[in-house]
Amino acid sequence: MAAGKNTVNIAIVGMGFMGRAHSSGWLESARFFDPPVTPVLHTVYGRDLARTQAFADRWGYAHAAVAGEGLTVAGEIDLVDVLTPNDLHLPQAKAALEAGKAVACEKPLAGTLDDARAMAELARRHKAPTFVWYNYRRCPAVALAARLVAEGKLGEITRVRASYLQSWATPDVPLVWRFLKEPSGCGAMGDLNAHIVDMTRFVTGMEITDICGAATGIFIPRRALPDGSGRTGAVTVDDTSIFLARWSNGALGSFEACRQATGNFNRHGFEINGTRGALRFDFERMNELEYYDADAPRATQGWANIMCTHAGDHPYLEAWWPDAHLLGYDHTFTHQAADILRVLAGQQPTVPLPDFQDAYQTQRVLEAALIAADKKTWVAMDDVK
Repeated sequence: MAAGKNTVNIAIVGMGFMGRAHSSGWLESARFFDPPVTPVLHTVYGRDLARTQAFADRWGYAHAAVAGEGLTVAGEIDLVDVLTPNDLHLPQAKAALEAGKAVACEKPLAGTLDDARAMAELARRHKAPTFVWYNYRRCPAVALAARLVAEGKLGEITRVRASYLQSWATPDVPLVWRFLKEPSGCGAMGDLNAHIVDMTRFVTGMEITDICGAATGIFIPRRALPDGSGRTGAVTVDDTSIFLARWSNGALGSFEACRQATGNFNRHGFEINGTRGALRFDFERMNELEYYDADAPRATQGWANIMCTHAGDHPYLEAWWPDAHLLGYDHTFTHQAADILRVLAGQQPTVPLPDFQDAYQTQRVLEAALIAADKKTWVAMDDVK
């Protein structure tokens, strides 16, 4: 971005669910926060020009264009935001980086570890700002959890349990790209475990050193093709994944992700136990953080429920509402967009932003878990490059 420039021209690649979430985030970041530079919705890229133009008109993008794997980036664009299926992240980020643009990318960083490694190397070579949308770091409760750990409130961490449970992948859902290895890379492992691996790495400030065992499963092996033909196709990625891990301080961890966990809609979070305390977070109650203070008098020890909505004490709340006027999913994208704008202007973000190098470390963990599940063995992170 040119020095002294007070706007950032944004291009998004892809529409749909994430297109709406990101567009809302860019728009609301300037309306509720006071970023040092103002986002401008410049271009939306999609596969079909008519649909892309309709999206541009609805959200206020100045331009609509068609782009598949190839991407031609206009000179006046400052940041390219990649929201496409995982197998397109590398070629589209590469085109943007080679055009001298900053790049934001949806998670996981890529469909494969090789692609993720190449993206991290491209970012290093071009010395460009990069960002990955691990937006759950930006729940005020999660950001508060990271602060409490850094302040030593938990003492030495001994256990980390994390899960991400959904139930949308019922038998009547057709064979969309998320069920196919070529565009997605992996299933629940990359789609869901990616979030909780990043979240627990962020909160604990530690890295995973070993995968101590893993398993994956496909429970609906065939699904109807989305073309309405009545034919079916094979599901080629996991519906469910689970693995055990050892952290850099010797703590043990467990991670579980499932798309068919009946009764759970978007339930994900963690419990972290330490020698002086513990923390619990559940996204279905995203405004709350549970804290156990083991240093409190024994007679009054117990889980305290913190409503993380107080401006001045909880991250991001200075921009929003009075206490307990709750935030939602969309606010996490607004928070990340505001932090990206701060970084592009040379300022510090409210909460650290994962770049391509950071997201590559999460991708290494996912790859190690897939190897462990395939080979039915322990895998050292040092062996997964």
